[in-house]
Amino acid sequence: MRSHAHAHSSRHDVPKAPINRETLGELWHFFSYLAPYRWGFALAWSCLMVNALAGLALPWIGGQMIDAAQRGLEAGASSSGRLTQLAWTLAGIVVVRSLFNAVQIVWGTRLGEQTMCDLRRDTYTRLVQLPMGFFAQRRVGELTSRISGDLGQIQSTLTSSIPQVLTQLLTLLGAVSLLAITSPRLTAIVLVLVPIAVGAGKLFGGRARILSRESQDRLAETNVVVEESLQGIATVKAFAREDYEVGRYSQGLDKVLAAVVRGAWHQAMFASFMSVFFMTIMGSVLIYGCHLIQARQLTVGQMSQFLLYSLSVSMAAGQLARLYSELQRMLGATQRVRELLREPTEPNPLMVRSPTVVPESMPETALPRIAGDVDFRNVGFAYPSRPEVQVLRGLSLGARPGQRIALVGPSGAGKSTVVSLLTRFYEPQTGEVRIDGRDVRDYPLRPLRSQMAIVPQDVLLFGGTIAENIAYGRPDATLAEIELAARKANAHDFIAAFPEGYQTVVGERGVKLSGGQRQRVAIARAVLRDPAILILDEATSSLDSESESLVQQALETLMEGRTSIIIAHRLATIRRADCIYVIRDGQVCEAGTHEELLRQPDGLYRSLSELQFAHDLDPVAGPG
Repeated sequence: MRSHAHAHSSRHDVPKAPINRETLGELWHFFSYLAPYRWGFALAWSCLMVNALAGLALPWIGGQMIDAAQRGLEAGASSSGRLTQLAWTLAGIVVVRSLFNAVQIVWGTRLGEQTMCDLRRDTYTRLVQLPMGFFAQRRVGELTSRISGDLGQIQSTLTSSIPQVLTQLLTLLGAVSLLAITSPRLTAIVLVLVPIAVGAGKLFGGRARILSRESQDRLAETNVVVEESLQGIATVKAFAREDYEVGRYSQGLDKVLAAVVRGAWHQAMFASFMSVFFMTIMGSVLIYGCHLIQARQLTVGQMSQFLLYSLSVSMAAGQLARLYSELQRMLGATQRVRELLREPTEPNPLMVRSPTVVPESMPETALPRIAGDVDFRNVGFAYPSRPEVQVLRGLSLGARPGQRIALVGPSGAGKSTVVSLLTRFYEPQTGEVRIDGRDVRDYPLRPLRSQMAIVPQDVLLFGGTIAENIAYGRPDATLAEIELAARKANAHDFIAAFPEGYQTVVGERGVKLSGGQRQRVAIARAVLRDPAILILDEATSSLDSESESLVQQALETLMEGRTSIIIAHRLATIRRADCIYVIRDGQVCEAGTHEELLRQPDGLYRSLSELQFAHDLDPVAGPG
């Protein structure tokens, strides 16, 4: 459980990266996304600079007002004219700062969000174009974290942290310069003590990050309990284990509380230390400053001005120490996103667009309708994630246009791998896969796949309406065409029975529909696509007898006039196939029609058929 939780939390934990030439190079590539909006960012950051510099004028005006009042008091004369002038200047600066700050926030946020939309779009575009081998070696949580966690960190840094860094740097440099102009002697005290504060902030900050990560890990453990129990709620209730799950969750919350309290104690100690430290700085400045005032080497206004600038230096130094850690996290996130953007995509995919170009459409190479002649010639293949396991060993088989062929054999024999090679999810290491006499690698990828359709055993429906799920096979289809496809798939009657008909929302993964209904929606999707090559991967194996009958009727309609490749364990569904290929250990060991294979006395197909026939007649097992 602990290892699972840790893995779960680490997906969302953005690692830090050191600031060096390599990471800055990665950051430079990221900043290319700012290029289309460079003038807008120039405006936003110019407003930021004006805002920061105007802020530095406020302590100076305050000091001037105090000195004007002090001189008037000593001279016994009114200084209201000078004070009024300074007050109006102060009000003008406040108004200017407010306006420039508003412009900076609006423009900075808008341009930052536009930049992030471009980066999110490119990252997702690259993600969906990656080959199946990439997804076989990655967890979905890890990949979604690139879209959410890593890009969220970059977004936060771009829209918030970088403007703050610029502001605090300008404030720090400007305040130190004005401190030196106001009183070089007092400045020496501040410059000696402030680095100590920065070092302490970095030391305490490192410990705070450890404690923060610990609390996040403990919280992730509780989230795992919630995720597991809700996903398996039927099992929890069936075994009456609600109290047990509540107990697990409560234990996790206790650990979260303990970690948070430890972090709070650490934060309190740090806050107390910094409070004492800054009071020490201010006390030292006050004591020495009063001495300079008595010696008439410093005015009261200058002293006030100096204290305000000292406060600005202290706050800016503390903020920069915190923002340094944020920048490290952004560099870590940038590295991970860049790794994803550098992953090689499938052959001839849509290219990830340049951040400076926004295409109106994504063109595809036209491909005339294929006849559907399929030919596997001495194909050898091993999955990239398991190169030592040879799945196919010199496999050869074929289907003529319009034929129905079936692939049968034990689990792990390589049947689904044949389909993966035909659809070019993977490429064979040896041999050839040919369609209409042409190597599949010579076809443009997307147009080739657009002439195929798969009806799998576990149908995935998207969370929209039934009409949208059927139209996934051909997005430009009219409602009349969608309904016609549903009728051919024996799906129209149950769809029409819903109050909202074709606009019924199917829920996440089609949870609101039964297995047979989902299967018929998938068949309607394939009918609408009108493929030249149809692939049925255990399309009826998990259905009850009534649903199987309806689905089988729909499949018969769907297979008419097109090359069909059927993967099946239940041999009763493939008796009418033109040719049945029996695959064992990655090779075709038998081939022929149902009757021909049954006549082979020692054949694997006959053995499988007899086993299934005996199971179907078993009164305990029930009908198969």
